[in-house]
Amino acid sequence: MELSTLVRGEGRPELGRNLTYGLLDNLGRAIVTGRFEREAFPTEAELAKQHGVSRSVTREAVKMLTAKGLLSARPRQGTVVQPTTSWNLFDTDVLRWLLERQFSVELLKQFNQLRVAIEPEAAALAARFADADDFQRINDGLDRMKAAEQGHDDTLEADIAFHIAILRGSGNPFYAQFREVVTTALRTSIRFTNRIKGRSASVADHAAVRDAIVGRDPDGARTAMRELIGDVLELIDAAEAGAAR
Repeated sequence: MELSTLVRGEGRPELGRNLTYGLLDNLGRAIVTGRFEREAFPTEAELAKQHGVSRSVTREAVKMLTAKGLLSARPRQGTVVQPTTSWNLFDTDVLRWLLERQFSVELLKQFNQLRVAIEPEAAALAARFADADDFQRINDGLDRMKAAEQGHDDTLEADIAFHIAILRGSGNPFYAQFREVVTTALRTSIRFTNRIKGRSASVADHAAVRDAIVGRDPDGARTAMRELIGDVLELIDAAEAGAAR
């Protein structure tokens, strides 16, 4: 049976959704990774023909990309790619596509500048409001990091688990919503720090954050987390200075 028949037929609700999200992912990745920096974005008719989907599927995918700030429709100009400043950088899809771009120290710096504004305060809040379950999740994250040093867990996933547990432990749902940003920032950071021999997440530095939180020391938790992220920013500054020389 032909694809167009399937889209029009009984399988349309499920298959149509799969086609839409497949096209969304394809186009979103192409936009974020710079494919359309030097060429015009295709018309809906061109997209439908290129990808073998219906105009309704194409229209829906374009509408979703527009909602994410990646596209806009202008009179007599058609659909155009928006500048990075218009993208919804907190959208999980956009964050995922950003990871697929060519590595950028500037992007890494921006991620960590945001982290240093968010995570120290989340740690301070966790020191005040985290409960026993939150402490357990933070401890579990740290234990995973220790296990990863011995080759028994994934280093990056353990680090992410620790930081996400602290965001959750803040007791503030707005801080918890930064989990995708922090996760993406850490995935980007590991690509940078892995280039520096002997550099990996310091379990001792993470333990200092945990100890301050468990000890109900907001100021200590804030300072320890700021120093933790500040270490990455110092590495970035050193890398930029080296590149300039």
